[in-house]
Amino acid sequence: MSRMRIEGSFVALITPFNADGSVDFGAFRTLLDWHAANGTSAVLIMGSTGEVSMLTPEERREIVEKTAAMKAQGTGAGMHFFYGCTGPSTAATIKYLSHAKAAGADGAILAAPAYICAPEDDIEAYFAECADAVDLPIGIYNNPPRVKSDLHWDHLLRLLKHPNIVVLKESTTRVGQVAQVLAAQPDAAVMCCDSPNLGLVVPTMSLGGHGTANMTGNLDPAGMAALSKPWTTPDQSVVFRETYLRLLPLLHFTYSAINPVAVKSLMKAVGLPAGDLRRPLTGLKPDHLARGVEIVRNLGLDARYGWRLPGGLAMAAE
Repeated sequence: MSRMRIEGSFVALITPFNADGSVDFGAFRTLLDWHAANGTSAVLIMGSTGEVSMLTPEERREIVEKTAAMKAQGTGAGMHFFYGCTGPSTAATIKYLSHAKAAGADGAILAAPAYICAPEDDIEAYFAECADAVDLPIGIYNNPPRVKSDLHWDHLLRLLKHPNIVVLKESTTRVGQVAQVLAAQPDAAVMCCDSPNLGLVVPTMSLGGHGTANMTGNLDPAGMAALSKPWTTPDQSVVFRETYLRLLPLLHFTYSAINPVAVKSLMKAVGLPAGDLRRPLTGLKPDHLARGVEIVRNLGLDARYGWRLPGGLAMAAE
């Protein structure tokens, strides 16, 4: 298998729901085409932004099968479709990976299994065993804010030598780790979480990072595509600075509540096909959501994407 290379904006997509709580596959198709038209390079379907922990195993398999079939029919043309395949154990994760490969997935993203807080050596072995088991491009997600385990760069660089591991999605709070990984020049894409509170975007991109693995692209895919271009020329650093500073209010807003509460609430407010959050998560309070609507208006995203915001801030309170 040739080694996949991904650069640019890798968006962690929401899972849209119908009014009855079922998965809205028509909305999936609409969102995937919208992302492709606005410069998104890859999507992660069923990450934490996609409420994966609240999907049933049957829903998870159905989402993989139906969205992969959409891609085969031309939906989301030009994008890579990756799927969250983390299970509660190594064996369960391998089953999800095997199903994704059989269904036609382009790749998968794996995090450490939730809640168990395993030692870092065990998580390195878990990633390696999963990559050995299924011949599918894999991204490893170092996400200590969610799963506690925080792999050292030595763990990561060993894993990035595996031919099936093609992406590092980094959310460590240890900013200097990104420099250590990039200095080693692994044959894999190094991408960072877009949270401004973690502070990874500026150092990652300035040191040669390949893009961002973001959730803000659910609201401004074109803006995040511009932000996430590798710095191959001096001009791109200027574009990055201007874009980052302009989008900073939106980046802070999307992380103002546990994901995907802020993102999905604002998507619904501007008319994107998102649906409600799955309980026990609930949407933002009206005053909180109103701040997001104002950010959309100030950035001109309603004009850019053709959204209508009738009633101004009052709409956010509906």
